[in-house]
Amino acid sequence: MPKTGKNDHARKDELPSTLQRSEQKAQDTFAKTYDSALESYDNDESRAARTAYAALKHSYEKVGDHWEQKEKRGPSDKHAEEGVDSTQPTAGGVDANASKEHLYQLAQELNIDGRSKMNKDELVQALQKANDAATRKAREN
Repeated sequence: MPKTGKNDHARKDELPSTLQRSEQKAQDTFAKTYDSALESYDNDESRAARTAYAALKHSYEKVGDHWEQKEKRGPSDKHAEEGVDSTQPTAGGVDANASKEHLYQLAQELNIDGRSKMNKDELVQALQKANDAATRKAREN
């Protein structure tokens, strides 16, 4: 099902819930990429969704239960840098390539305990966990 409506903007009811809570540009980026990929990949919805998330993560990072524009465009983790055949794990929307200071600020914003003693990889993992918990909570409401 197409994610973009007649007005050339994302159809909110067709988007994942985290995108429904995000700004219009993030929604449109996902929707337009999804629709284009769906056409290119012969209606393979799974591949279209992976492509749309990859495009989204290039400009946005997941913060809690929604997506926010990144400070710097680019791949979000080693998996994104290496491409579809990468054996590296994905950071699940966390911008693992951001500075430790940026990750610490997000951890502070999300009230992650123990953040001051965490290294960069631990901050990424803690942010993923906090994001997943925030998304679950938002979906329950």
